[in-house]
Amino acid sequence: MTARMKARFADLARQNRAGLVTFITAGDPDDRTSAAVLRALPEAGADVIELGMPFTDPMADGPTIQAAALRALKSGHRLSKTLDMVRDFRAHDDATPIVLMGYYNPIYIYGVDRFLDDAKAAGVDGLIVVDLPPEEDRELCVPALEAGLNFIRLATPTTDDARLPAVLKNTSGFVYYVSVTGITGAAIPDYSRVGQAVRRIKGHTDLPVAVGFGVKTPEAAAEVAAHADAVVVGTALIDVLARTLDGGHATAATVPAVRAFVEGLARGARSAKRVPTDLPAEESRP
Repeated sequence: MTARMKARFADLARQNRAGLVTFITAGDPDDRTSAAVLRALPEAGADVIELGMPFTDPMADGPTIQAAALRALKSGHRLSKTLDMVRDFRAHDDATPIVLMGYYNPIYIYGVDRFLDDAKAAGVDGLIVVDLPPEEDRELCVPALEAGLNFIRLATPTTDDARLPAVLKNTSGFVYYVSVTGITGAAIPDYSRVGQAVRRIKGHTDLPVAVGFGVKTPEAAAEVAAHADAVVVGTALIDVLARTLDGGHATAATVPAVRAFVEGLARGARSAKRVPTDLPAEESRP
């Protein structure tokens, strides 16, 4: 686990609260606005940031994040600019972990070794690459770990106990539990099962477990935060940003709207009454 990631989750554990992980797409709707949003996230209460790498075919993402990626690409954003964003962010914030999330194709085209060197130098802490299964760990996961970057895996409701060890084998930083099956923003999760899922994953790993997909309100954030080590919010945040745009372009309301939304989520997550994850499954439900 990178020093920033380790320090952040240790601090959350000392405070006995779940962290808030926020996702935005780099370059959406333009580089200048995206950089301003990125800087506003920690100030609003985000503990970890997932920064999406725009891609033309984001197959695991729903319409909201697909549209964000297309806006970014249309504005001229590229992977090299994503790394520039992280580098600029680090000039102001050297404490908040940043995880790049996306697909393997842009990294492959950039060049794996070059990408890992540049990402590490820019101040990236980890990667989530959703279309590389554990069977392909030598392609990017193992080189990333050797370069000193976390490689974060996704577990889902269909990841059974036979499959989970393979998913977790080279996972570092935290485990991202996707609380619904399907694409991002597609469904509302059954929060009554979050505690059970977190307990099951923690039976296989000591890593923190972050839970996402379907969290749209401070109340939902609080429900998830009662059981998880972190709450992940992406689609709902991008929706807030998109509603402020005029013809796809940023307005004076864009950054303030995102900031206010994240502040609400942070309050919700921090208000949660924590449930120990070692309780029996029937006692760990909200």
